[in-house]
Amino acid sequence: MILRYSVTSIAILLFSTFYLLYDNTLSSALQWQLISGKTPELFTEFIFLFATLPRLAMALMVGAVLGLVGSLLQQITRNPLLSPLTLGTSAGAWLALIIISIAVPSLAPDLKAIVVMIGSMLAMGLVLLIAGFRELAGLRVILAGMAVNILLGAITSAIIILRDQYAKNLFIWGAGDLAQNDWQWMIWLAPKLIIAVVILAIAPRVLQLLRLGQSGARSLGLATTPVLIVLFAAALWLMSATITAVGIISFIGLIAPNIARLLGANNARDQLYYSTLLGALLLLLADFVARIASNLTIDIIPSGTATAIIGAPMLIYLAMRGSRAEDQMQISQNTVLRSQLTLSKWLGIIGIAVFALIVAMFLNNDGVSWRWNIPSDFEIATRTPRILIALAAGICMAVAGTVLQRLINNPLASPDLLGVSAGATAAIVISSLLTGQSLFVLNPLIALTGSAVMLAILVLLTRAKQFSGGTVLLLGISLTAMVEALVQFVLAKGSQDVYNMLSWLAGSTYNTELTQSLWLFAASILIMVLSLISARSLTLLNLSTDIAAARGLKVSLTTNLLLALVALSCALVTASLGPIAFIGLLAPHMAQLMGARKVKSQLLLSAALGGVILILADWLGRNILFPSQVAAGTLAAALGGGYFVILLLKAKVSRHSFY
Repeated sequence: MILRYSVTSIAILLFSTFYLLYDNTLSSALQWQLISGKTPELFTEFIFLFATLPRLAMALMVGAVLGLVGSLLQQITRNPLLSPLTLGTSAGAWLALIIISIAVPSLAPDLKAIVVMIGSMLAMGLVLLIAGFRELAGLRVILAGMAVNILLGAITSAIIILRDQYAKNLFIWGAGDLAQNDWQWMIWLAPKLIIAVVILAIAPRVLQLLRLGQSGARSLGLATTPVLIVLFAAALWLMSATITAVGIISFIGLIAPNIARLLGANNARDQLYYSTLLGALLLLLADFVARIASNLTIDIIPSGTATAIIGAPMLIYLAMRGSRAEDQMQISQNTVLRSQLTLSKWLGIIGIAVFALIVAMFLNNDGVSWRWNIPSDFEIATRTPRILIALAAGICMAVAGTVLQRLINNPLASPDLLGVSAGATAAIVISSLLTGQSLFVLNPLIALTGSAVMLAILVLLTRAKQFSGGTVLLLGISLTAMVEALVQFVLAKGSQDVYNMLSWLAGSTYNTELTQSLWLFAASILIMVLSLISARSLTLLNLSTDIAAARGLKVSLTTNLLLALVALSCALVTASLGPIAFIGLLAPHMAQLMGARKVKSQLLLSAALGGVILILADWLGRNILFPSQVAAGTLAAALGGGYFVILLLKAKVSRHSFY
């Protein structure tokens, strides 16, 4: 243990020295004089004293706090995959920061930190409500955190787009950046983190008792409920203070405690202390990488981007290494089915679809009241492409979700949750950065390449686990987090294309041309036909690969072709409209609840539902805040996120896991 602490401490000292010497012409003696109190005279001396040095101090302090918070949360819950990122608290903090910064931009940082903490607490409260205290050690809390992350992220995106002129300066917070231009934030943050010293002194004994279980700890005289509340509140306060100062820094709180355990930290005290030390080292290294990359690319690389790129592979490793049998969530596709899909239900769906088309075309808000009216030629010319592309995108994503769920026998599979849509997003964003082209004119083949690569990675990593639910979802979270870090980096640049990117990321149908919508609609019909042709193969694969092979099916070839169909669907939608979340999960699940047991009926019904949902989302976004507009993708993500939360709550109620 002493050797471990010694080596890590020496590594921190060495890398701190390299950090100070990098891109710096000052001699070591002069640097020491400046640290000792010498008045700076040259520009390089000012840079060292008021930029490099406080940035180093901030990296060490924030990293240590994030490592401490991560270890505290993981030991309280006995869940090695828990962190502010997976618990949803970061999303709550970011939403609260956006709201308060737009509403009261001059609010003092102390009050802002309190608001951020309230946002974190509300998000965590929702996650705990969904998961239940009995499920904190399992995958359910990760699922709940993911749902809350997406739901709050959609709300945050809508607010930013609606108030973009006020939110521009906040993008760097979303990316997480340690850059400093004086000691102001260090002076502000340091007193707020004194509570960390108290935790280091008191928490180890409490955490050691909690390892006996709550009943065992109570039998030894520990008041578990008040202690847990205090520890959770302390962790949230520390996280809120750091977010207020430097923004969202992901993954440090997740990977530092896990590395500590891998290196032999076993008891509560050792894990807490060593995670704190490792957190400081990891963030120092990540920020050093960000500085080097910034110099090489002549772009500002936020520290949070570097931590996500480094941390996501670690989460992938943890997901592959630590998935447990009880976390695999192998849910049969037929377990939720009780009702039959009757003719009356089909007629009802057709009626709803027709009604949705009528509403989208004829019912509108003019800013004074809601009115039914016959649209003018101009209104027909602008609404028709939007309705058509929303219908086509809904069909594509619903078919992709159905095929994916049936193929890997996992009802929680969805192109957006598994990172397939994120792959298309990453490919388009990277291509736009390299070529300078607009996001709206890039070739769909670029998006197809991104989706295919991400899907191939997912298949290769999960094949050994037989596409188990827990592993697949954790890998999807990891891959999506990497893409989100890339997007946050682009937004943090603050270029002229930022708001075009925001509009595209939100899944906006605004300014859609008729030709574009007709192409996507034709593609959606083709994808629908191909999926129906593959229905028998999909049915056999859904039963088992052995049965499929015994019936003469070429399993490997068929699987690859179906995965290619999923990738194509996601790529076309992402290239045409932007990333669309939750339709691929929502529509197939609703179709099953309505009784679509067979593959063909589920494909047809989910496609109809997906199209209707996105048409109504586009219509609602167009009118609800008129003359402002909420993108269809953002509204669909918010509605889908809410639906997913309700599903998890219903599952919790059915299991009676309220405690």
